[in-house]
Amino acid sequence: MKKANIIGAGLVGSLWSLYLQQRGYHVDIYERRPDPRKAGYIGGRSINLSLSDRGWKALKGAGIQQEVEAMAIPMRRRVIHAKNGSLSFQPYGQSGQAIYSVSRGGLNQLLINKAEASGQVKVHFDHACDSISMDSGTATLSHEGTKIQSEADVLFGADGAFSRVRKSLHDAGITSEHKVYPIDHGYKELSIPPSADGSYQLEKEALHIWPRGGFMLIALPNPDATFTCTLFLSLEGETSFAGIEDLKTGRAFIQSHFPDAFDLMPDFDAMWTKNPVSPLTIVRCFPWTSAGKVALMGDAAHAIVPFYGQGMNAGFESCTVLNDLLDLHDDDIAVSLAAFEATRKADADAISDLALRNFIEMRDLTGQPSFLLRKKIESRLSLRHPDKWLPLYSQVTFSHIPYAKSLAAGVLQDQVMAPFMARPDIASTWDSETLEQEILDAWAKAQAAQ
Repeated sequence: MKKANIIGAGLVGSLWSLYLQQRGYHVDIYERRPDPRKAGYIGGRSINLSLSDRGWKALKGAGIQQEVEAMAIPMRRRVIHAKNGSLSFQPYGQSGQAIYSVSRGGLNQLLINKAEASGQVKVHFDHACDSISMDSGTATLSHEGTKIQSEADVLFGADGAFSRVRKSLHDAGITSEHKVYPIDHGYKELSIPPSADGSYQLEKEALHIWPRGGFMLIALPNPDATFTCTLFLSLEGETSFAGIEDLKTGRAFIQSHFPDAFDLMPDFDAMWTKNPVSPLTIVRCFPWTSAGKVALMGDAAHAIVPFYGQGMNAGFESCTVLNDLLDLHDDDIAVSLAAFEATRKADADAISDLALRNFIEMRDLTGQPSFLLRKKIESRLSLRHPDKWLPLYSQVTFSHIPYAKSLAAGVLQDQVMAPFMARPDIASTWDSETLEQEILDAWAKAQAAQ
């Protein structure tokens, strides 16, 4: 039987093990943390995740879509909370389309359980990867003070943004591009409990955003009627985490900028004190593989910021992409890995760029009337002419169009829409058939010029 090692029992590592066991591999997963089913979800982010079409496809391929559906909550629109308490609404797509809120810890534990239940996957917790031999793919690990070596036909590094497998590739001189850098924003997690009768205190099937220009708060629903809230704020500067010196100034900051959210947080003091400020890290590296024996997957290869809700979806999609390549190349792992990094790198870079772009949109633009109007125009175009116009967000979230192709289309859409949005009468003519045809003509012309 073929043998594969995976370093990292996170979301991508545990899902990829399910695909490998379907292909007849015996899989050993080595995870440096304790078993989260026993120790709780410690040492990692508990921030909620957005699951969309690319991720659902990967879960279906692994045979676990139904189990995940039971723990996921649809979010059909953004609810924008202005500072004065007024609300505005932005549907995510057409009727029936939604992204889904899912607990990182809950999903990870489900994936680990399914992997172990397959009978072909063994997960070894408290096993830290020290280094990887690039020639053989042999992993050197530490467990309770003892050094262990584990051999396999192929090794996958799915050990996150601070990957030891990637470090081994870099130390061996294999990666010519290797960038690991934090952005200047970090995050702190808070939560909103249920009301006294156990119901949701905010609209359930929505992602809530409090955009404040330069920083923002978001809230995602959980099955227990709580909301997981995340404050994104600069790490340094005038308005920053560094400028919030203590609990008192933290409370004053939230009360001032997010008064309606603060009023729903009776345990604010305890949460603010307990929950740390965490960094946001971007990873770009290449190559991702070595000699058909070692390969990076997920955040180890392409960690991105969370503002498009695509980090997990991109990692899951990589599982389906590589699985399809193994089908195409008759299970030749070396050929498939070479094709994987050659085709996937551009898409990984594109979704990284898109995620940063969406941060600006969520933080600065979602409350602006001109932004809302453009969304309405594009939604109308897409509804009436789905074969001619698909908004960038829908391409990324509700399709399987490669990320790089979506990014290029989004840039072109911006160029096409800009002169129309600058018209002084746009607010009164936005839903006219004349404007609609003008935009479609300009779009066709722009595409033909590419």
